[in-house]
Amino acid sequence: MSGFPTADMALTHILVVADVVVARDWYRDVLGAELYREYGGTSAVFNFNGTWLLLVTGGEPTADKPDVAFIPPSDLEKVDHAFTIRVPDCRGAYAELASRGASFLTPPHDWGAEIRAFFRDPDGHLFEISEAT
Repeated sequence: MSGFPTADMALTHILVVADVVVARDWYRDVLGAELYREYGGTSAVFNFNGTWLLLVTGGEPTADKPDVAFIPPSDLEKVDHAFTIRVPDCRGAYAELASRGASFLTPPHDWGAEIRAFFRDPDGHLFEISEAT
């Protein structure tokens, strides 16, 4: 290998979910991500506009991560990872996503330089839609 990263590499975000079927349906039907592959009822791979998302059910430590357990978010008031989707029309995206079942924390808020709104997946992972104004 020559260098890191190379052009043939891709970054995948791993999200731990409680129920991969519920999460799969939400990412496909609400978020509009493209389902790429599923593995044995414990994981689903999505492509969202060139970003890879891997949904996995929780699990105990393994030989290659001996002190790490995978668990879904447990405290919705604390966030250690979030996604921002830059959109051309925040209010329009809000209406479209809400019609598909997305549950927003508040309607879009105009901050002057941007308009944004936050919503969660079924496990509490936080998403933001944001429009630069």
